[in-house]
Amino acid sequence: MASSPQDGKRPAVTVFVATTVMLTFISFWRAAAIVLSDLASSAYYAGGDAEKVIGKSAPWFILAVMLFSYAVRALYIESSCMFVRGGVYRVVKEAMGGTLAKFSVSALLFDYVLTGPISSVVAGQYLAGFIEDVARYIGHPLRAFPENAFSAVFGALVVIYFWHKNIQGIHESSEKAVQIMVITTVMVVILILWCIITVTRVPIQIPPNPLHSEVIPLNHESLGWLNNTWISRLTFVVLFVGFGHSVLAMSGEETLAQVNREIEHPKLKNLEKTGLVIFIYSLLFTSLVSFFAVMIIPDSVRPEYFGNLIGGIAMFLVGPIWAKLVFHGFVVLVGVLILAGAENTSIVGANGVLNRVAEDGVLTAAFQKPHTTYGTSYRIINLVVGMQLLTIILTGGNVFTLAGLYAFGVIWSFALKSLAVLVLRYTEPTNRQWKVPGNFHIAGQEIPIGLIVISAVLFMTALVNFFTKYQATIAGVTFSVIFFTLFTYSERRVIRERHGKPEMLDQFRVYGNQDLRSGVLGVRPGNILVAVRDPRNLYYLRDVLRRTNTDDQDIIVMSARLYHREHTFSGNTVMEAGEVFDHYEQELFTAAVAVAEKEGKPISLLVVPGTDVFDAIMVTAQRLDSARIVCGLSNKLTPDEQAKLTGDAWERLPEPRPRVTMEVYAPDGGFRDYPLGPHTPRLRREDVELMHKLWLDLTVDPKFAGAHHYDVVALALEELQRDLQTEKRGEILEKFAQKLHKGQDPQL
Repeated sequence: MASSPQDGKRPAVTVFVATTVMLTFISFWRAAAIVLSDLASSAYYAGGDAEKVIGKSAPWFILAVMLFSYAVRALYIESSCMFVRGGVYRVVKEAMGGTLAKFSVSALLFDYVLTGPISSVVAGQYLAGFIEDVARYIGHPLRAFPENAFSAVFGALVVIYFWHKNIQGIHESSEKAVQIMVITTVMVVILILWCIITVTRVPIQIPPNPLHSEVIPLNHESLGWLNNTWISRLTFVVLFVGFGHSVLAMSGEETLAQVNREIEHPKLKNLEKTGLVIFIYSLLFTSLVSFFAVMIIPDSVRPEYFGNLIGGIAMFLVGPIWAKLVFHGFVVLVGVLILAGAENTSIVGANGVLNRVAEDGVLTAAFQKPHTTYGTSYRIINLVVGMQLLTIILTGGNVFTLAGLYAFGVIWSFALKSLAVLVLRYTEPTNRQWKVPGNFHIAGQEIPIGLIVISAVLFMTALVNFFTKYQATIAGVTFSVIFFTLFTYSERRVIRERHGKPEMLDQFRVYGNQDLRSGVLGVRPGNILVAVRDPRNLYYLRDVLRRTNTDDQDIIVMSARLYHREHTFSGNTVMEAGEVFDHYEQELFTAAVAVAEKEGKPISLLVVPGTDVFDAIMVTAQRLDSARIVCGLSNKLTPDEQAKLTGDAWERLPEPRPRVTMEVYAPDGGFRDYPLGPHTPRLRREDVELMHKLWLDLTVDPKFAGAHHYDVVALALEELQRDLQTEKRGEILEKFAQKLHKGQDPQL
């Protein structure tokens, strides 16, 4: 409640936070589609990059990586069951402290900064390859076509497009991810079936066994700093060299942690199902692409397709050239969709990681300053996109350079995550719904053999890559040191700012509560729920306060903290209060309290996290037994559109749905009210007169003397409903559109 100042200092105001995120939960199929939209994109470039370095045995290593990915996925399942947010930063910090957490998040950020460029540039490579193949088919081959430059420009345009979308706060939905994966699945099925037909009709070559000597080329490109050293002759080291050069095939695992919160009940079982679907799909798609490439594309030309591997397979399938070109075009279309989606995920993922770091006091609040129009953390988005564009420029659109750099962030974030989960087995042995398999007990002590083996493989791979991918090591270490220094300096500055100078904003006592009911919040049923967003535009709160007797009716000021899919980094549906109340809410509620104090009336403050603002408002109104919902006029929506979206959210509520009215206020003090759900409609004078004339006409007949006006309305509605199901529907809709074009009665 807002209270008056005492002793010249305003006391801390209580803020209640609904700690259960109001989400639209998704099935494990949709969750798998979201993860695969990122993970499956690596099938487009992992095989070609690996074969370029380690030769024709690359498919076996890709297969090994895909099999091992199920073990890595188990790490994410265990950590997601332990923490609200099971991402790398939170887990490493809990296990090994802030210093290693900052290093791990630097590696993860390096991963995200490279994910975008490699995905968008590979999409450009596939498009360039398709253009060249079409040109050859029509008899006008493009000599010296600048594939890398074309890919770099295309990739930069994709990055800029998604920068614009993320600044606006427009993110991809699970439905769109499912649609993309449906199209991708059609392409994958056609590819596999056509490849099977091809290998049964033409001579093929099986990828050589990597255990045989001299199969893996041991040179400076594959061994890096290990070249010409005694250690490079050890068989197990050579195998890890091949494994390390193929590790990109399981990039994108962190996305599983992003969607965990939104998986429907029962969460753990559905999370396991999601992991299984991802495993089977990526195992078939990514590994088979590598095998079919070696089996179908001749050795003499295959290097030309290392950056465009699936496109190369399409052009060497059996069948007429026009059919192969059509399928090649389909491959490119799917590639652009799925790779562009991975670019979007990289921006959102990096934004989410840096926001979490900022919320933890590691970055200054300036990084999280919301956009004045869209409310997004535009400074972080600008930083991430700026680094991605710089990466594309510096690499010149070279896919193989990008892949080498990308591998550094992928493997080190995995390795640190595995070590953290292993440490937590001993520091926090309880609080686990699920564990990575392979646990044995000796003298009452649990020995997590499975975790130890996974961690050992990941760290061995990371160490081998450290020496073999020396360019990535130099770039990755430099990047990590720079960001670690930035995080450390910024963290110290935040500490100084918090203790060294007075805050210009009110201080709030934040209480989290999962059971959001009117009694818990301390307000009475029939209250007014005021949804606020901009601290500079609270005119409607002022108007409501002036018109309301708060002795009879309570006023709740609510802010919806949006967590888009790509911003929700794993964990359960329960969130900590500090995760949803930060500087933005502090600024917003400081302004709200100032308005309330000026009017001399109390308010209650509430933050509700969710994935959709209208759903969050309606669920809150239902749980608090609110009689009215009040909001200001949107900059992007008309009052009718606001009411329609709120009404749609009302329809999604579970029964019993409340009878509630929405009021949309304009800056001039006027407002329009909209009853939500079924209600008696407002009628114009001419509508009432027409209804009365029809009633008079019908009741002339004595046998209809007992009819009422509602009988006329019921008959008309039933006739309209029936006609809409017939061929008259088009004619009726045309008349309906004409009615709407005449405009609405301003009095209604």
